[in-house]
Amino acid sequence: MTKRIVIVGGGTGGTVTANLLARNLYRQLIDGKVVINMITDKPDHVYQPGFLYIAFDKIRPDEIVRKQRELLDPHINLFVDPAVRIDRDNNVVITKSGKEHHYDYLVIATGSKVVPEEIPGFREGAHHFYEMEAAKKLRDALRKFEGGRIVVTVGVPHKCPVAPLEFTFMLHDYLKERDILDKTEIYYTYPINRLHALEPVANWAVPRFEQKGIKYETLFNMEEIDARNKVVRTMEGTELSYDLLVAIPPHKGAPVIQESGMGSDGWVTTDRKLLRNAGYDNVYVVGDTTDLPISKAGSTAHFQSDVVAERLTSEILEGESSSEYDGKVVCFVETGFDEATYVWFNYKTPPKPTPPSRMLHWMKLGYNRLYWLSAKGVL
Repeated sequence: MTKRIVIVGGGTGGTVTANLLARNLYRQLIDGKVVINMITDKPDHVYQPGFLYIAFDKIRPDEIVRKQRELLDPHINLFVDPAVRIDRDNNVVITKSGKEHHYDYLVIATGSKVVPEEIPGFREGAHHFYEMEAAKKLRDALRKFEGGRIVVTVGVPHKCPVAPLEFTFMLHDYLKERDILDKTEIYYTYPINRLHALEPVANWAVPRFEQKGIKYETLFNMEEIDARNKVVRTMEGTELSYDLLVAIPPHKGAPVIQESGMGSDGWVTTDRKLLRNAGYDNVYVVGDTTDLPISKAGSTAHFQSDVVAERLTSEILEGESSSEYDGKVVCFVETGFDEATYVWFNYKTPPKPTPPSRMLHWMKLGYNRLYWLSAKGVL
């Protein structure tokens, strides 16, 4: 009897999982014993960490986009038709066109999206780099900037947790390159009582900020942005003026998750080791979609995809699996235009940033180019 695998979402998690399954189950796919269907809402696949580099004119927009079909094993069926309802009790995904995709196993990889509309005045008064058009607009604004106060502020929750720090460090070098650093004040804010959610990363960042003359403020939760007067106001009752505001918008999960009654704000309840949706042994979750208390990042999705692909392969071929996710996350962190650091951590081991170096910077740039092989399940 044919086993049907449906993967909802064509980002890093969904794409890597699909390609690994196609490789592991190649013979079964050829013989028609397994079918893999991917459902996604757009025909293109975007390497989202590239947005940061677009903002600083370090990567062209076309360099971080590929056709989703080109990244998938040819034996995977691709449907560019957004999922609008997931019925786990009847093992079916319904798409916008009305098509019903029945499954034996489901992988949910619907990711996250920015919701700037949750902050009044955000769209009128702030820039960000978490979407293609936004990154290009920020690039243009930075090109025109000639001095003043640049405020970097952070909404929560958000994916790629180290990106605000990376942007701030790269902004320092950008202004230095343009010879306007002495005309500019960089002011970084963060919503909790330190510079980053991960305490070792926060402690590592403080002396580097102070060395570079970057001012900072913690316990700063933006509540509204007054674009006319160029002021950001906080839940704490304070306000801060700016000449250019770069604000990380809060994120939510995909609407289909909420509309299917699968999780508050679009996050799916997920077993931290097995990566199964609680209460459904045939439903797996990868990437930003999970409600796990770990970083929503590309490497997280990739490591989880390895586990999910192995578990599904073993369940289909052998009836059981022992693979588990240990919470592993790996991040290269740009500390400017020519150096970077590196952190890795899991459920048991806290992160410990290494000393920044040119080698780590070039390793990150190298991975930016090799990402497409990673998405194909080669790396």
